Amino acid sequence: MPKSLRNNIIPIILITLVIAYAVMQFASTSRRAENSNLTELVRQINAGNISELVISADGSTIRARRKDVPNVPIVVNKETNVDASALLRNFGVPPEKLNSLTYSVEAVPFLTQLSSIILYLLPVLLIGGFFLFSMRRAQSGADQAFSFGRSRARRITSEHPVVTFADVAGCDEAKQELVEIVEFLKNPEKFIQLGARIPKGVLLVGPPGSGKTLLAKAVAGEAGVPFFSLSGSEFVELFVGVGASRVRDLFDQAKKAAPCIVFIDEIDAVGRQRGAGLGGGNDEREQTLNQMLVEMDGFNTDTNVIVTAATNRPDILDPALLRPGRFDRRVVVDAPDVKGREAILKVHTRGKPLKSDVDLALIARQTPGFTGADLENLVNEAAILAARAGKTEIGQEELQAAIEKVALGPERRSRLMTPREKEIVAYHEAGHAVAAALTPEAEITVQKVTIVPRGMAGGVTWLTPEKDETALSMTRKRLEAQLVYMLAGRAAEEIIFEDVTAGAMNDLERASQIARSMVRQYGMSDELGPVSYGERSDLIFLGRELAEGRNYSEKIAEKIDNEVTKIITRAYNRAKQLLSDNRDKLVAVAKALLERETLDGNEFKAIIGLSPAPAALPSPNGVSA
Repeated sequence: MPKSLRNNIIPIILITLVIAYAVMQFASTSRRAENSNLTELVRQINAGNISELVISADGSTIRARRKDVPNVPIVVNKETNVDASALLRNFGVPPEKLNSLTYSVEAVPFLTQLSSIILYLLPVLLIGGFFLFSMRRAQSGADQAFSFGRSRARRITSEHPVVTFADVAGCDEAKQELVEIVEFLKNPEKFIQLGARIPKGVLLVGPPGSGKTLLAKAVAGEAGVPFFSLSGSEFVELFVGVGASRVRDLFDQAKKAAPCIVFIDEIDAVGRQRGAGLGGGNDEREQTLNQMLVEMDGFNTDTNVIVTAATNRPDILDPALLRPGRFDRRVVVDAPDVKGREAILKVHTRGKPLKSDVDLALIARQTPGFTGADLENLVNEAAILAARAGKTEIGQEELQAAIEKVALGPERRSRLMTPREKEIVAYHEAGHAVAAALTPEAEITVQKVTIVPRGMAGGVTWLTPEKDETALSMTRKRLEAQLVYMLAGRAAEEIIFEDVTAGAMNDLERASQIARSMVRQYGMSDELGPVSYGERSDLIFLGRELAEGRNYSEKIAEKIDNEVTKIITRAYNRAKQLLSDNRDKLVAVAKALLERETLDGNEFKAIIGLSPAPAALPSPNGVSA
């Protein structure tokens, strides 16, 4: 029985009884009103039209059978203690007429007896049901009051559909750490023989969409032990003490079910550093955190309860929560590399009809920076595009189109542009593409150029890094080359039209950010030397724009601004010189864009005289607009 019906069964019964009682009362009243016909019965007896009188078993009803119309009896209700013969005699029926009649007693039908009993018992049932319903409501309210401080953790057992480690890809090191946890729960003897103790906590750290929750589900599926799952925000309530009570109840349940695993998603909702609030250190969240610290570091050291938590903000967690003995392991779940992306694509395309020409390795190379969630969305978008086109299989074309759609959204072909605007966009994108192709130290490949609007951009130049970008691969020469092709769009406008537009706003913002990072953080300034300026603040409740402090003087600040301006100006002048020296290539690419609207990598390379490269699509990290 559904829970909602089970909770409302008593009101339903009460309403049914009330309706039944009303119907029976109406039927009884109607019967008494329609069948009280004693005068007609006396007249028919005196006329000799009655042959038989049938008296009910309880003596309350006289049913007379007529000679002329046998199928239409005359029914008379009377008092049960009055004899039928005496009643008729008193109303003027001669004795000889009464003696000529045949008398018989009718048995009361079972349904009639039952209806009479129910008619008398219904008021009692209604009153009893009303009191029972009131008591149940009162008890339910008391239960809710007492259960307010209980944990809302969802317990997952082996009966539920599970995710295993076979469904997790792209994070082999993180998976290995959790495999050891599962093995410890399944076979603790080999660890105990060497004096090893079970880790009390594992903290999964990584950007959104990297697969932290999926890893926790895989642990639940592989461990074969009870798995309690909840979010950090489920501890915190408006009322003081509720969060701490739920923490106690959660660990009580976990200890009873040990060995088991407790998973807390988004633990930063309750585990933020203490003492950062404005109202003192006794607020509800800090009490909840204090209780969690006590439970994870309790006196009972032999309980096999492992706490697994996930967060994308480890920098704001309380240090007492991160120390060994509470979270013994910190597992980093980062964005996957090219091999990891290929493995993730194989997982998400499992069970989907793919064409034989699909190259998942190529798709993986085209999507640097994509997380597991991004890749899952990519495959889903490709399936939608194939279904929209009426196809029965997903091909390489749909997967490549899905990359563009996930990165920038669908094409906005309905946006109207004047011929002048199209020409400006064409030369702007051609400037990006030509400068990127003629700057080999940028280590980037032009894969597609289009003047079809996408998202907020009037046109797009898709650029693919030749390898995944890391801190070690970002050299000074490479960063300066990136500034060149970022600013080349504005430089092309100035060269061709001898004027500039506001379309390069995003390019200028990105270029300024890179140049300022080169000076302040990377130590790539000849004037200021290898020194890092600025420091991150620990005031976690301030906005991001205020989260970085200033540890240098006004004189240094002026030098930083001058160096940033110098780097950007040098890159812009280099872009202008590069495009001026290759003006014919710039014009050829722009005219081809005005004619075809979109050029792929091979078409672009053929126009500027470079050997064509294998067809590919870019990542959103290399988009210029």
